[in-house]
Amino acid sequence: MNAFSRLLILSSFLLSLSVQATDYYVHPGIGKDSNKGTSAELPRKSFPKNLKAGDKLLLAAGTTFWNKLELKNLRGTSEQPIIVTTYAADDKNKDARVAINSKGFLNGISIINSQHVHVSNIEVSANAGGVHKWIEKKYQKNNKNKLPTMRIGVLLEASKKGNFQGIKLDNLLVKDVYFNDPGVTRSKKETGSANGTESYGWGIRAFARNGGKFDGLVINNSTVTRVAHTGIKLNGPKGSIKNITLSNNKVFDVGGPGMQMSGGESVHVYGNIVKNSGSTKDTRNWGRGSGMWTWGTSYALIEYNKFLNANGPADSAGFHIDFNCDNIIFQYNISANNAGGFIEILGNNYNNAYRYNVSINDGYRTKGINNAFQEGKTFWFSGFVGKNNPHNGPFNSYIYNNTIYVKEDILSKMAVTRMSKGALIANNIFHVLGDSKAVKGDQYRPEAKGINHIKNVNFTNNIFLKDTTWPKSILIQDSAPVIGDVKFSNPGGTKLTDYIPLNKALVANKGIEIPFIEGDKKGLFRALKVSHDILGTPIKGKPDMGAIEISE
Repeated sequence: MNAFSRLLILSSFLLSLSVQATDYYVHPGIGKDSNKGTSAELPRKSFPKNLKAGDKLLLAAGTTFWNKLELKNLRGTSEQPIIVTTYAADDKNKDARVAINSKGFLNGISIINSQHVHVSNIEVSANAGGVHKWIEKKYQKNNKNKLPTMRIGVLLEASKKGNFQGIKLDNLLVKDVYFNDPGVTRSKKETGSANGTESYGWGIRAFARNGGKFDGLVINNSTVTRVAHTGIKLNGPKGSIKNITLSNNKVFDVGGPGMQMSGGESVHVYGNIVKNSGSTKDTRNWGRGSGMWTWGTSYALIEYNKFLNANGPADSAGFHIDFNCDNIIFQYNISANNAGGFIEILGNNYNNAYRYNVSINDGYRTKGINNAFQEGKTFWFSGFVGKNNPHNGPFNSYIYNNTIYVKEDILSKMAVTRMSKGALIANNIFHVLGDSKAVKGDQYRPEAKGINHIKNVNFTNNIFLKDTTWPKSILIQDSAPVIGDVKFSNPGGTKLTDYIPLNKALVANKGIEIPFIEGDKKGLFRALKVSHDILGTPIKGKPDMGAIEISE
């Protein structure tokens, strides 16, 4: 047999494997489990198990399943993923999602130790009611008599050694996920705890543990709203969740942070809208949370997002970089009306950047008012690396070409730790109408005194509305400040175009080219020089001041 004949046989064999995939139709109303479910006319009633590569699990659009969907130990491939989505059971509901109501279950959808599984067009809810007794008993048996405290709309889990690739979620609606019945009210002490200690509902949550890792995790075009704690949360040791994409999602009215990740590597977050994180609209909510924050994460590009109205007595910035991160770039975002503030970089952080963002009225929170135990801040370098640990860093922070607007009735507060080292702060517009104040870091042990380790700081060429905008008592000062009014087109507005400067003489071509911080041979993982501003306008010649180019 020649090589060509062997190739034909191999091709025929591979083709025979590919056509073994099966489409399973499931309908909660007319379905019967005595049916094979391989046609829309004779669907199953319950979810089949043991799906193979290329199989499709098709759920009747517009119907509701009072159950949970568990996808465990499934092995799709990149060429033949396992697909879970809807089919048009009738013309009326052909474009609708299918609903899974998992009240009484711990999770609505579970994808456990599986790879190349794509889930789309599903609505998940699980509002209150605790858990079914048989589930509680099983949980206690597996968890040393502990009671369950967590309900999750969509659970992704890599809990055994291996690299689980290709999990994709698209066009999901996760809503009304609460563990407790209505009427439960959180105490002030509970909201003051690091992440909460009581029972909560979460939106989409991924766990990588016990040697399990995710690779190629995608969450797109989905909405998470009205959950007691975090909207989208990814958890794992450093580097355990790689090649992450979070795009075009909406996270509204969640009781904790909008989005959070630990252990991420090679991350792209874009086109998302996070609004009202830390919401207290429901008394079961935790009531505290930034729009987004990263911890122990490397090489993340966060761009073209909106972070709006974060609430809480602490944290609750639009976006903040928690400790143990490196190479985080936050660019081309809108951050507005977030209680905790705008720029926040904690300790053990290396080579991170805020650039070409617009901040509107961030950092309005005042310590001691409405139970707040941490000041809101316009600008904060914090060396915090965990309670009772010595402060350390941040290191080599690049802050340039941001536009910051703060209305008159907000006291703009700034804090810079003595332990930071390496900073480039240039070409920013600090348009603060009211007063400014230097404050302590407020991270368990606010620094009152100590050795000033701040070195390698290039703080120059920023525009301040007044010479008092940047408090004189802060350890670092602009070496060549520009004082003046950039005359925004519509100050106080909510659109990017409201912050186009009309004072061209003060702004146009007045920026400096961004240099490396002294002693830093690495810079950012994307080039220091960008090709366009937040509106997409090309940057020609010298950059303008702030986030928006106006030069002709």
